Amino acid sequence: MNTIDRIPITKIERASNLVHTGAKVGVNYLKYYGNKLTGTEGEARAKLNEDNAEDIYDGLKKLKGSALKVAQMLSMEKSLMPQAYVEKFSLSQFSVPPLSPALVLRTFKKYFGKSPQDVFDSFDATSVNAASIGQVHKAVLNNKTLAVKIQYPGVANSIGSDLALVKPIAIKMFNIRGKDSDKYFKEVEGKLMEETNYDLEIEQSLEIVASCKHIPNLEFPDYYPDLSSEKILTMDWMNGIHISEYVKLVNDQQDLDQIGQALWDFYMYQIHVLKKVHADPHPGNFLVSPDKELIALDFGCIKTIPDSFYLPYFELATNENLANPILFKEKLYELEILLADDSKEEVIFFTEMFHELLTVFTEPFQKETFDFSDDSFFSKLSKLSEKYSKNTQLRKMNGNRGSKHFIYMNRTFFGLYNLMFDLKAKNVAINNYKSL
Repeated sequence: MNTIDRIPITKIERASNLVHTGAKVGVNYLKYYGNKLTGTEGEARAKLNEDNAEDIYDGLKKLKGSALKVAQMLSMEKSLMPQAYVEKFSLSQFSVPPLSPALVLRTFKKYFGKSPQDVFDSFDATSVNAASIGQVHKAVLNNKTLAVKIQYPGVANSIGSDLALVKPIAIKMFNIRGKDSDKYFKEVEGKLMEETNYDLEIEQSLEIVASCKHIPNLEFPDYYPDLSSEKILTMDWMNGIHISEYVKLVNDQQDLDQIGQALWDFYMYQIHVLKKVHADPHPGNFLVSPDKELIALDFGCIKTIPDSFYLPYFELATNENLANPILFKEKLYELEILLADDSKEEVIFFTEMFHELLTVFTEPFQKETFDFSDDSFFSKLSKLSEKYSKNTQLRKMNGNRGSKHFIYMNRTFFGLYNLMFDLKAKNVAINNYKSL
């Protein structure tokens, strides 16, 4: 894989890169209109999606940081994004062009005050895993193999300007307007800033590990604060393969169920007991060990769940409350899905829309065990997403809906559901966390 000798850092450089990418997308649309004349609409659209996904990803991977993180988040939206985008953007999870060895050594010394050769017995300057915020290197100290994560230069300083560039697109895409719309962008910006603070990640990692190490078939690395800093994070090197690669193998169903149960228990215990959650459940953050145990990595994105959101959110996850129109509407107001200044038309529309969505989305919570290999469940989710993405009435209404906490809670559940589906885990005990 080609390496990168520098990353665009200034606002002008990064904006210019995005403008250049936009120009390529414009050319792709011209080709699309030409292809429609000589072929079918379906073929032309597929080619457009493929070309756009390629060009957008190529532009974002040069920027890294929050721009690439957006691609990573989008790759988890399998029911919303065309397949070409999902496949290309999925590369941002753990396979992007890394920094060159020379830049790695300069960056490490800048962040740590010493060269890696002065800290470790051995250090491989060639990355073994590069993602959106940083890349991982293998090192050895006192006969222990370690993983050393090094943050890309300039990532933290560019978050605000990157999101400012993306904001107009997001506002148009999700039809967000109104005086409170900034709360969503502030929530994302705050979480991205936290992900660039490796001191905080070490603290969060130690807390989650201490709280969840009793969960069966779940492993964590040990973390080393003395070998870490705000931009350098050192942990145990964990032997295993990424969950996305594991599911491509021929696996025993019992092993898939065991890993799926561990993953589900891990998330339910965090959400319901700790009231905070690892809100970045993409395949690059999980390995499967040789003993068929789940290994959880990377606790930079931890979402705290306040009771004011947790209580109404999960009160709507029961059939009894879904069937109670008065209580259902009351909870929609608590969750800021319905707003005090809504018109009668908006109240009716969004009440019906969210009742339909939640009836499907909460299906796993209505049963003692759930089969996450069931295609029909995920097909229903996909059809609902498609239905409302094309709804002309929705586009005319204020899309500024829901508490800011929905952003990372929905990201958590969509990511978790997708991982469970990839694993094809069956007979997963939904409330097993209560006995842990």
